[in-house]
Amino acid sequence: MWTDLPPFLIFFVGAIAVAFTRGNVRRALLLLIPVLSGLVVYGLDEGVQWQVAILGYTLEPFRVDKLSILFGYLFSLAAFLGNLYALHLEEKEGASVQHVSAVLYAGSALGAVFAGDLISLFVFWELLAFTSVFLVWARKTERSYRTGVRYLVIHVLSGVLLLSGTLMLAHERGSIEFGHIGLVDGSLAGWVILVALGIKAAFPFFHGWLTDAYPESTA
Repeated sequence: MWTDLPPFLIFFVGAIAVAFTRGNVRRALLLLIPVLSGLVVYGLDEGVQWQVAILGYTLEPFRVDKLSILFGYLFSLAAFLGNLYALHLEEKEGASVQHVSAVLYAGSALGAVFAGDLISLFVFWELLAFTSVFLVWARKTERSYRTGVRYLVIHVLSGVLLLSGTLMLAHERGSIEFGHIGLVDGSLAGWVILVALGIKAAFPFFHGWLTDAYPESTA
């Protein structure tokens, strides 16, 4: 059934439709995509939906639990409100790039929410960086370009830290499951992953990119 689809897939496919439509059709799509995502989240059953074995490790790019369902609703709502606010961009130059980037960004965020392993999380993590940087560059000024480059470098670095921590964790525990990792067993992997998360979530002392990039970003 269509309700078994991962919500992030709706955004990724929807981004293609957004790229090839204009005017009121595109406006309707921008609002419809997150609504469909919310409906899909409502119909999801808990458990591992997608599972792939690669090189002795099990990837779970689509795992559903209570927490991912909660954030699935929240991110779908945030995408709806963001797209609603950005509808005025339709009449401006560069609207296609901004709309497509925003839809892909929301889809990547949902992908991270439903990732059941750290490698899948890494893939969506980096997609978040590469899709959102175009929202910084959309102003097409020298300042926004430089800000976007700094933003991209910092977020790619956080992804490299996440991948490094994942590889260390896989070596120590033989597992890449995205679950409880912990910091009390003397493992460096947990600390490296925490720093990566801290950068992405703009923890205190790691939030410089946020105050740098957000003022330059488009609506």
